[in-house]
Amino acid sequence: MFLRQSHPVVHPDPAATAPAAQGQGPVAAAPAAVAQAQGPVAPAPAPVAQAQGQGQAAAAAAQAQGQGPAPAPAAGAQGANANGNAPPPGVLMVDLRGAPGTRWGLGARLAQALLAASAVLFMASTDDFRALTAFRLLVAAESLQCLWSLSLAAVDVYALLVKRSFRTPRATTIYSTGDWVTGALSFAAASGSAAMTTLINNDLLLCSENHCPTFMAATAMAFLSWFAIAPSCVINLWAAVYAVQRA
Repeated sequence: MFLRQSHPVVHPDPAATAPAAQGQGPVAAAPAAVAQAQGPVAPAPAPVAQAQGQGQAAAAAAQAQGQGPAPAPAAGAQGANANGNAPPPGVLMVDLRGAPGTRWGLGARLAQALLAASAVLFMASTDDFRALTAFRLLVAAESLQCLWSLSLAAVDVYALLVKRSFRTPRATTIYSTGDWVTGALSFAAASGSAAMTTLINNDLLLCSENHCPTFMAATAMAFLSWFAIAPSCVINLWAAVYAVQRA
């Protein structure tokens, strides 16, 4: 009886199985590596929480000492610096001599009213000034000038007493318009009266029958009144333009 040959029993080589085991090792260790990679993420909020806790502790200590929060003065300083370049409201310009609400302005108004009243009195002292339209225009224009100057003088007195200047765009516009209207009327009336006085005196030679010296005096007072109001016209026009541009 012959024995049959069987297949030899093959046992796994330890040297061959070692690399496979080593190749599978990192696969098992992968979760550990991922855990190590994700590990530092969890402790991240800890420094933030510590910083917030330190900030709150510092704020509480400052409040306990009565100093208040530290960032508040910085914000206030920034706000002050932001608005530091803005001009304060209501400030127009440096007071000029002759501007409304000043002593020089009050003096100019009183001088205008006095000269205009003198022109009216000189012209009204005659009984024949109504015969000429130019003389009647002079009386009307100088009467309006006197009333306007006296009203603004009263406003200047009030402004000096309460130490306040009326420099709003509306007020300066009213001052400028009134001065230019009354000034133009005074100059026109004075020019017309001067022309009529020259005609009576030089051309018609009727001064012996009329009151030429009185007419001349009234005309001179009217011109002086116009010279007195001219600076106020310029100053108030400048102030009105400046105020409107700033508004």
